[in-house]
Amino acid sequence: MNPGSLALLLHAHLPFVRHPEHEEFHEEDWLFEAVVETYVPLLKIFRKLVVDKVPFRITLTMTPTLCAMLRDPLLQDRTERYIARGVELSRMEIERTSAEGRLNELARFYHARFLEVQSFYLHDIGRDIVAAFAELQRDGVIEIITCAATHGFLPLMESYPEAMRAQIFIGRDYHRECFGVDPVGIWLPECGYIPGIDRVLKEANIRWFVVDAHGLMYGEPRPRFAIFSPYYTVAGPAVFARDRESSRQVWSAREGYPGDPAYRDFYRDIGKELSEEYLHRVYPEVGHRRFTGIKYHRITGSEHKDLYRRDWAMGAADSHAGHFVQSRVDQMNQLRSVLPVDPIILSPFDAELFGHWWYEGPEFLDLVLRKAVYDQQAFTLTTPSLYLANHPTLQIVAPSPSSWGNKGYWEVWLDQVNSWIYPHLHAAARRMTESARKYARTKSAVRERILAQMARELLLAQSSDWAFLMKTGTAREYAEKRTKDHIMRFIRLYEALGQKTPDQSLLAACESRDNIFPNINWRYYA
Repeated sequence: MNPGSLALLLHAHLPFVRHPEHEEFHEEDWLFEAVVETYVPLLKIFRKLVVDKVPFRITLTMTPTLCAMLRDPLLQDRTERYIARGVELSRMEIERTSAEGRLNELARFYHARFLEVQSFYLHDIGRDIVAAFAELQRDGVIEIITCAATHGFLPLMESYPEAMRAQIFIGRDYHRECFGVDPVGIWLPECGYIPGIDRVLKEANIRWFVVDAHGLMYGEPRPRFAIFSPYYTVAGPAVFARDRESSRQVWSAREGYPGDPAYRDFYRDIGKELSEEYLHRVYPEVGHRRFTGIKYHRITGSEHKDLYRRDWAMGAADSHAGHFVQSRVDQMNQLRSVLPVDPIILSPFDAELFGHWWYEGPEFLDLVLRKAVYDQQAFTLTTPSLYLANHPTLQIVAPSPSSWGNKGYWEVWLDQVNSWIYPHLHAAARRMTESARKYARTKSAVRERILAQMARELLLAQSSDWAFLMKTGTAREYAEKRTKDHIMRFIRLYEALGQKTPDQSLLAACESRDNIFPNINWRYYA
């Protein structure tokens, strides 16, 4: 029998958070933490695998909002500053813990890590993380796919298909700008699917996408090979389904690997525990405590937290990597015994899990890739595009409306705490479409700028992250403010559009603050 295929997919995404009007802004740390703990470690691991000539394959989503932030000079400057502060704070920690044995070893460990990240970010890749990943794609070891422009939840745009289309087309265009090629695949935000999305993807020349398992299993007709084969949709693009068994081993709060007592505890950060006077020697006073990335304790499994042991954590990562690979071998052998086709298992994860939330995640992934290549013969590592190239004959299935998240549809993004946003988003989408059609042939440079900025404000307001944060209660006030601010700026720009002499100071202020997608094609709304 032919070996099966395992397609690992990392979804790298953060909402667009950029505040040039403030010298320090707490939520910008989301990006800086991800650079230090996830994106740089993943780049280093992938590069080392290439140097070691390990024939691995992996798929990576890099969302347009994330790429825009990673390429932004202001945020690059602030990322550099964040890393320098980590270097200095860890140096201070070496001095503070000089008489504390194991604690001092950990302080030295963190100091070395920050110095490594600083050297890699500034010198090895010249602060350009997007270009570094693009180079790996050219090497043929990773496939980079796109997402909707601002991670807007597409099913809730069903009544305004122009807005859905613009999200997909603008995301595709920006991917081309970042990576020099059109994306072959797309990660639908939150795996949200409704009939009709496949037609838009076909128009954008996007050839495959992913849904959650039930989105395929409840499709019409029923898929002959369950979720272990892709299927063509009626419009043409292929659909893959997320494998829950492999996801559960990593994601499950009770069964998942990241909860092992040997691993580093995410929440025990010195930024939350040491005196503010001490921390302010490095960080300015901004009215709140912040994570520093220096965490001395392991999960332990009880209220009392023991000190982190790096060797124990690496031992756990090796054990868990072996377990994950063997589980896929067992799963694949079972599938190959009952399916008449070459089975594929698609295992997607949020990229930020690896390193940020699960500190040892990058090392786990490195070991999984190496063990998958050298320690078994039941499956090969692949990407969805490679699988489709080798398996052109597929069943046609119409997927069911679905998403991931609680209960598998969209109650996370349409709930009593966040439903108030949608009448405003829908009104703005309607106005954007009407304005784009009305002024489609405009020759006015000012109107061109206003329409482009209206599109940016609408796209940013539509980000699914805001509804998600409102639902979970995490950064709820910030999410509510961001939604309101973008809608209000959209309304003021819409009003200015109809004036004979629009207020260009308002326009310039919006362009400076919300500068995403500088080459945006607002005519997609027409």
